[in-house]
Amino acid sequence: MKQSRRLFLKRSGYAAASLGIISTIPLIGCNGSNNTADTADTDTATPPDVVEDMFFKISLAQWSFHKALGIRGEKSMDNLDFAAKARSLGIDGVEYVNQFFKDKAQDQEYLKEMIKRADDNGVKSLLIMVDGEGGLGLTDDDKRNEAVENHKKWLEAAQTLGCHSIRVNAYGEGTAEEVAAAAVQGLGDLATLAKDYGLNVIVENHGGYSSDGSWLAGVMSQINMDNCGTLPDFGNFCIERDKDDWTKCLKEYDRYQGVADLMPYAKAVSAKAHEFGEDGNEVHSDYMKIMQTVKDAGYTGYVGIEYEGSGLTEEEGIIATRDLLIKVGKALS
Repeated sequence: MKQSRRLFLKRSGYAAASLGIISTIPLIGCNGSNNTADTADTDTATPPDVVEDMFFKISLAQWSFHKALGIRGEKSMDNLDFAAKARSLGIDGVEYVNQFFKDKAQDQEYLKEMIKRADDNGVKSLLIMVDGEGGLGLTDDDKRNEAVENHKKWLEAAQTLGCHSIRVNAYGEGTAEEVAAAAVQGLGDLATLAKDYGLNVIVENHGGYSSDGSWLAGVMSQINMDNCGTLPDFGNFCIERDKDDWTKCLKEYDRYQGVADLMPYAKAVSAKAHEFGEDGNEVHSDYMKIMQTVKDAGYTGYVGIEYEGSGLTEEEGIIATRDLLIKVGKALS
């Protein structure tokens, strides 16, 4: 059953109390206002900044606030305020999306301000998710090489911000074998370039062939480079969508198998969430099962919250995902 907003607020308060979490802030809406009328009956609370007895740490993917940042919603947040917002939710690691500062990749003063905002809030800049710069699996050599070159400025930006990786896309047109061969070349070329910056190049299951866990794992095994890896996303395993209705998935790879396929190469993990039941669990993904796979792979890094649902506000969805990760993390650690 879909979780109502009021039920979420009540359960969030109960979950916070059961974890011994002390409230330090009211729930702040994406427009910066205190929604006291809606939240007077609960305590959303900020969790401990570091949960010492969990095998992983929690970060926040900027896409979780894509509506507030102006995509598919009215803009009410500035990119420079993202680090402070994450910190207000008790999260000390952030994953940027290049779309929200697309024209600032080479603006050193702007990047310095991003660093200052992160440092002032005690937040670590982990990675930049890069879109719109071309597919590293394009079978046309010239276009693929252009895509590699397009990513160079984001390597420079990521290095400046102190990130460990940039997340890229391995899409291309052709057969699975043709695109795989092109992706091995394109990702390999970019990863070779990234070595000079001390950075990783990581690929998310992000549609098309890349959402086939076995396909992407095969590409990784062929590249076989220490600084080229994956970013397993719990929910992006749709291989083929309806051309007339993008929301309909015609062919989907098993998400549990997919995460298992990609974890041996993982340098980051994305906890995708859309909808929560009355028990606080994500409706579409068994977090306990998936996070057991993450743990079994020996992963101890950050797991990034990426809420994309509509039943809760962006902030409420982030809190629900955060609390679920804490609940599962404590159970498995």
